[in-house]
Amino acid sequence: MRKQFLPIGALAALLVVATSSPAAAQDLFDRVEHHYADSDGTSIHYVTVGEGPLVVMIHGFPDFWYTWREQMVALTAAGYRVAAMDTRGYNRSDQPERVEDYAMPLLVGDVASVIADQGVERAIVVGHDWGGMIAWYVAMLRPDVVERLIVLNLPHPKGLSRELANNPEQEQNSAYARNFQAEGSHESLGAAGLAFWVRDEAARAHYVEAFERSSLYGMMAYYKANYPRPPYQEIPDAEVIRIGAPVLQIHGLDDQYLLPGALNDTWKWLDADYSLVTLPGVSHFVQYEASQAVTEAILAWLER
Repeated sequence: MRKQFLPIGALAALLVVATSSPAAAQDLFDRVEHHYADSDGTSIHYVTVGEGPLVVMIHGFPDFWYTWREQMVALTAAGYRVAAMDTRGYNRSDQPERVEDYAMPLLVGDVASVIADQGVERAIVVGHDWGGMIAWYVAMLRPDVVERLIVLNLPHPKGLSRELANNPEQEQNSAYARNFQAEGSHESLGAAGLAFWVRDEAARAHYVEAFERSSLYGMMAYYKANYPRPPYQEIPDAEVIRIGAPVLQIHGLDDQYLLPGALNDTWKWLDADYSLVTLPGVSHFVQYEASQAVTEAILAWLER
């Protein structure tokens, strides 16, 4: 396996990036095609734009497909077809009512159903936050559908479990997840509050509308069904499923929820090329806060 650490400053020299203006990204909202994939009886909404090799993009919490708008414009200009999902519970996807309906194997199946619905066998899979966790597990449990893997601000599950078990700061900074795992945690949430991180007013309106359609209970079910619970224990080496697809990992180093220590040793659990891009001064919503740098990194890596 070949490791590569890509300095952001050098990326522009590797590729001329088709960057998008805010107006172009806003216009994207009305230009996409809407689809529904059947994931073993659960309807998964996703949108598509562009033509070419398929890129499936998976959002995190609290979010929906529109989070990828800047990257979608640039990817389609570079000759890719993008399918951006609403994960179950969010926006126009089905919203199951039981915690067990949000277990990781089902979330993996949702991604596979979108790829199959597009009539291809494999795709480039991209995920952020919970979408990143899903993406890791798609590569582990359904390697047959993953051509390449790109993960934003979600460490490998092994690295995260190690930090939760051994790093008091990470345990402390994961208090929000323990709060979300509590009974009735969804009752304190609201659509407007969940859109706090979206600075653009026009985009925020889309977010509030999407969150009003979403299941607040379902959002919390991701944490109840999948996030580790105390006492935290590191995933044993023998239980790590190795990943055979090439991996690009992008991480905003100021993420207060997912500390960068969990990135250490990721290459040990991978069998193909691994590239890591770290962005100082950027926090959790890296695809939004540093959209151009993220887009440059993705396109440069895909076109190598």
